[in-house]
Amino acid sequence: MAAEKLYYKDVYQRKFHAKVVQCRPGKKGYEVALDQTAFYPEGGGQPYDTGTLGKAKVLEVHSKDGEVWHDTDCPLEVGSQVEGNIDWDRRFDLMQQHSGEHLVSGLIHEKYGYDNVGFHMGEDLITIDLNGVLTREELEEIEEKVNAYLWTNQKVHIFYPEEHERDQVEYRSKKEIEGELRLVAFPGADCCACCGLHVEYTGEIGLVKLLSVKHFREGVRIEMVSGKRAFTLLNTHLQSNSEIAVALSAKAGETAAAVNRLQEENYQLKGQMMKLNNEHFHRRAEQSEGKGDVVFFESSMEAAEVRKEADKILDVCDGICVVLSGEDGQGYKYAIGCREGDIRPVLKEMNMALSGRGGGKPFFAQGSL
Repeated sequence: MAAEKLYYKDVYQRKFHAKVVQCRPGKKGYEVALDQTAFYPEGGGQPYDTGTLGKAKVLEVHSKDGEVWHDTDCPLEVGSQVEGNIDWDRRFDLMQQHSGEHLVSGLIHEKYGYDNVGFHMGEDLITIDLNGVLTREELEEIEEKVNAYLWTNQKVHIFYPEEHERDQVEYRSKKEIEGELRLVAFPGADCCACCGLHVEYTGEIGLVKLLSVKHFREGVRIEMVSGKRAFTLLNTHLQSNSEIAVALSAKAGETAAAVNRLQEENYQLKGQMMKLNNEHFHRRAEQSEGKGDVVFFESSMEAAEVRKEADKILDVCDGICVVLSGEDGQGYKYAIGCREGDIRPVLKEMNMALSGRGGGKPFFAQGSL
């Protein structure tokens, strides 16, 4: 006989007692079946509950052939009575995320007619895939509408319509459902076929934050968070923004403009630096003109600049050119080349003598030593 599903009777039940009906070895320890359980198995897009059964940790929960199996880290005696404890913080977080997703999907469907064709509840973010396109501005309107609805604190209605009543109820569903139909209704906002767990009143969701909208396949993918996740994320972003504001001597609401100014200054400085480097490379080339093998040591050059200097010198010197940039004890970047000839014997000897790494073509190579 399948376990009685206590999570459908009272989604807020955190503790229960049950009899161990079966216990067998499994891929992740042991698989335990009970005569009743408050542990929700993975389903409806919602991850499984975790917690404890007596002395055993519940690692995962899955439904197989109508039975709920609890993956535990140690065996439990068949016939014994155990106390089950749900990891409530995890359960309530998932209820907040799932309920928030219903409202977002439902209100988008109501306004634009788009269907939710994909849904994933990750550890950090929730993603919703829609078969239509939304702009950032339209997403902000939906976010405002969802949160305004939350604050009315509507009671969520879960019911099982009879077969003859189904045609009289409008509801969202990704597929045709045979057998028992479970509908989750947020009055005036959404009605959807779902086997997952949800809050009883919308005020418990607290807050919904829509983070991004990106083109995905034939529609868009939305990233979102609800409840405590949204609160934590906003706090993290506010703290980061405050630190940036202090670093840039800007007001908290003006950090974006300050960063843009900094980027523009940085762009201009890079242009000036490039000009100075080109002048320096030209002087090095003048120093090398008509000479044979030449070696130059530079400081604080990037690998690309080392290559450019070597390339400039090779246009005028008659032998091998080596340019190195760095400091003793910290290593050097190098570029080595010869317009006419093969540098591979010299390169091999240099790398062996100075613990170097790098390579390239017979006439030019780069690396570090």
